[in-house]
Amino acid sequence: MHDQHDHSHCAHAPVAIGLTPARQLVLDKLCAAGRPVGAYEMIDLVAEATGKRPAPVAIYRSLDFLQENGLVHRLATRNAYVACGHRHESSARVAFLICEACGKVSEVSSPQVDAQLGALAAATGFAPKAQVIEVTGRCKDCAPA
Repeated sequence: MHDQHDHSHCAHAPVAIGLTPARQLVLDKLCAAGRPVGAYEMIDLVAEATGKRPAPVAIYRSLDFLQENGLVHRLATRNAYVACGHRHESSARVAFLICEACGKVSEVSSPQVDAQLGALAAATGFAPKAQVIEVTGRCKDCAPA
């Protein structure tokens, strides 16, 4: 069927969340890609691996499940998903630094920024749901000298 991907480098090794073979394959493909992957590209990757083209709803359900369990993040500005690169609480705010030139995505977090944003939200009585910050620009390799 497919090779089991070693998730030890991925932030959350799937321990007890009950990954189905389909969800496992989607996670494997996302981790192996090492970059943001859109749902329709994921359909192609799964079709290449299995010889069967999955329905879009099946891929979206797998991606939603993986996102809900902290294994992947959705990048709204790219309409794509990326494997979680760090161990953090599911409620933690994370930031993605997205290079506009090469497409490289780095996941970063800051306890100070997290605390300040939490305080700002609390001060206004706002209850945040999405905790992802996306910053676009140029990575060190693509930035002009």
